[in-house]
Amino acid sequence: MKNLLFVILLSLFLACQPNYYKKYTNTKAAWEKEVNALVELDKTEKDPQDAVLFIGSSSIRLWKNIEKDLAPFRPIKRGYGGASLSDMIHFTKKIVFPHKFKALVIYVGNDVTGSKNDKTPEEVLGLTKTLIKKVRSKYPKNPIFIIGITPTSSRWLAWKKQKEVNALWMNYCESKSNMYFIDTEKAYLDIEGNPKDELFIGDKLHQNQNGYDLWSLIIKESLIKNLK
Repeated sequence: MKNLLFVILLSLFLACQPNYYKKYTNTKAAWEKEVNALVELDKTEKDPQDAVLFIGSSSIRLWKNIEKDLAPFRPIKRGYGGASLSDMIHFTKKIVFPHKFKALVIYVGNDVTGSKNDKTPEEVLGLTKTLIKKVRSKYPKNPIFIIGITPTSSRWLAWKKQKEVNALWMNYCESKSNMYFIDTEKAYLDIEGNPKDELFIGDKLHQNQNGYDLWSLIIKESLIKNLK
């Protein structure tokens, strides 16, 4: 009787949990073409040994000197457009599963931008957990790094919520084995607490090479510290 009651209560609990995968089923359509182009790269590019796979949004896609900036680490670059977690959860099998890698690095900063369609920090965490669960189904022990959302002038009005997302990500990573949060906040704010615009191109959103030089130093420091 006790076992039956437990099963019933567990079923009710699971039924009440948000199903982020189903909720955002239609969000993948806008990015199918770009993701399929990444899949085509797998036919011509050979993964380097002990690779570090980078997935995420345009900050990954536009990183032209990623191989040079991250040396001696050997990156695989699989970023696309304005990727958000709500669509990326649908593309895990396409952009992650084909690869052998030593570690996975994720940067997605488009779920909270200051628009009316922003997700709550709690929703972002839920989507992150869904993505990690899918990754872990094939890579149960590979180290996973989540890069914190970078403060920018173009999205400064959303920074308070973005900081909340970063805090949730940090706590989540600290609660899991082989998961690490890469904090970039202090490096990208000046002494008055404002974004360093000199690290970005004219849109004050995407990084210039000075920004990528700084980003790579922070990322490599975490990789060196946490990869054995």
